[in-house]
Amino acid sequence: MSGKLAEKRAEPGRLVLYVNGVLLLIVSGAMAVPLLVDLAVGNREWTAFAIAAIATAYPGGMLALANRGYGGRLDRRSAYVLTASAWLTVGAFSSLPFIFSSLNLSVTDAFFEAMSGLTTTGSTVIVGLDNLPPGLLIWRSLLQWIGGAGIIVMAILLLPALGVGGMQLFRTESSDISENLVPRQYQMARVTVAVYVALSAACALGYGAAGMGTFDAINHAMTTLATGGYSTKDASIGYFDSVPIEIVGIVFMIAGALPLAWYARIVTRQRASILREPQVPVFLAVFIVAVALATLWQVAANGVAFSLALRQSAFNVASVLTDTGFASTDYSAWGSFAVGLFFVLMLIGGCAGSTAGAVKIFRWQVLFGGFVRSMRLLLSPNRVMVARYGERVLDAATVDSVRNFFFMYIVTLFALSLGVMATGLDFLSSISAVAQAMANAGPGLGPIVGPATNFASVATPAKWLLVAGMLLGRLELSTVYVLLFVGLGRR
Repeated sequence: MSGKLAEKRAEPGRLVLYVNGVLLLIVSGAMAVPLLVDLAVGNREWTAFAIAAIATAYPGGMLALANRGYGGRLDRRSAYVLTASAWLTVGAFSSLPFIFSSLNLSVTDAFFEAMSGLTTTGSTVIVGLDNLPPGLLIWRSLLQWIGGAGIIVMAILLLPALGVGGMQLFRTESSDISENLVPRQYQMARVTVAVYVALSAACALGYGAAGMGTFDAINHAMTTLATGGYSTKDASIGYFDSVPIEIVGIVFMIAGALPLAWYARIVTRQRASILREPQVPVFLAVFIVAVALATLWQVAANGVAFSLALRQSAFNVASVLTDTGFASTDYSAWGSFAVGLFFVLMLIGGCAGSTAGAVKIFRWQVLFGGFVRSMRLLLSPNRVMVARYGERVLDAATVDSVRNFFFMYIVTLFALSLGVMATGLDFLSSISAVAQAMANAGPGLGPIVGPATNFASVATPAKWLLVAGMLLGRLELSTVYVLLFVGLGRR
């Protein structure tokens, strides 16, 4: 190994700073989109984006220039630092347009809105979306779309390598393409992001064909594929009151919650492996059963006509299960069973390798498989049983990783919920607000943070706790907690 290469690998911290700098330059460049939109319509909000772009580009450029050339490999600890610091840094600078705009959002509200966008959570503190300048609307949607792409890349490149929450299961999934048709994993990520872009374009065309205006179609397409749920209207998709628009939304929310690498296999003609994805049939089965339950409840308990009940249930179940956050009606007013059903769906989430959040289907499959295995061993203690996920044999480390993730998820959910309750919010609002934040799901439940309202009235300390929940949920918990353990270990 040359001395120069050894020097590069000895300073992974410089690479972390370099990547953060490059990401800030990308964010600064992205601000040109809403800037040009506002300029095109003669709106003075373009100045907010100009100031924010300069304020973002300067530190980004300094970090990139000062640390360029340090391209050695990241060690494990630096990979954790990079993952967490990138989301925090990008989130902080992405909030600047909200601070400099005519909205005059506080630092808390601006950071909440930006982090909710980047993590594709979809919770908002902004009231009056219908009258918001187009630049701010497109910026919110763009944050979710960029965040969705970042989630895909992170799920393919970083989390499987770090073994976070059982994601090491998908190392072979990533290498399927890299070994056969695409030379390296980063090229696999490029193929997957290309699929993401193509699906976004198809979604925009679908919304347009269903009767949505061009501007609204572009915005909603970006937030639908990202399973983010930001809308250009306070009433969300319910504003349009259109069956074709809701059908397009259902199709592409489901598409965004399926593994993006699964589509990449179709693109790269690995059709033989398509049927071997265990998450997809389970996810679709959960969706169908949940729609049936919600429809029957609406008909039997609330006296809603079957056709309307099916329409409302299909759209809102798709939105909650995929953790998108769109709403066509206030489903928290459907009754206790419906509220409980939607709370459970919020925690189930979509597939690993998608833009959806929450616990994710594959972890529930691993946990259920472990439960069945333990019951069988109680009946036959000497029986030799191998834990499997689809056709793959699960090693002990993967199973333990999933169990640890679930334990951390529940403990974090309860701890943050107690913290939010301490700020004065009621039980249902508190636990559903934290659950949606950790699941990156959008609205909570109840009259305060439910689908018919937003988070503007939530106390400032509670907003910061919810931001922490968003980040923890998006980074799969372990990525943040391992850094805390490192810090405590040093102390």
